Amino acid sequence: MADKPQWLIREDAGVPVLIALALRQMLGIREPDDLPSLRDLQFRAPDAVDATPELEKQWREYWNMTIEPRAHPSEGPLELVEGFDTLVALPAKGAEELRAAIEPLKASALQYAKDARNRYFQTMKTASGANAYRAYASAIAEFEREVGRRAHSFELNVQVLPFSQRGVWWIGALTVAVTDGLRRDVVAFDAAIRPVIGELA
Repeated sequence: MADKPQWLIREDAGVPVLIALALRQMLGIREPDDLPSLRDLQFRAPDAVDATPELEKQWREYWNMTIEPRAHPSEGPLELVEGFDTLVALPAKGAEELRAAIEPLKASALQYAKDARNRYFQTMKTASGANAYRAYASAIAEFEREVGRRAHSFELNVQVLPFSQRGVWWIGALTVAVTDGLRRDVVAFDAAIRPVIGELA
């Protein structure tokens, strides 16, 4: 059994990820360019100034650490940001502009993230949890039929998020973001996740 391929898929609507994206939107940060905005999050005023290049840089480093912390460890010690429970940690040095910018946004960003995660659990999770992974098993089986071999062992993290556009986006080396509406559509999700499985397996 030791040489049998294994796959590990983690699906979530992570509060730290949702907070990071909410802050991105509230601060007017455009990176990553291809990621759409979040639904039901108050948009900034039309005359609001976009983020400075330094703020974008600091947010991007925070984003990378949030998505895949093992692949993007901090170069120095991290400090929790007050008001975000234990969900936001920034480098003790080099993130001063970001720390100052997000402090006034803590209550609204945290509440948005918690509400979005609760909606995910209400709409996506079943009592047994078995249905949640049926789509992945189906996509892997279809991949194996297409290529005529067993899927290689792989790891995939899936963040199910309330984006304003429907789709799948790579947000890390082993992490994709999927719109919640697409995730609930069994047929469409199966077709959308298959190329992702193909890249990893």
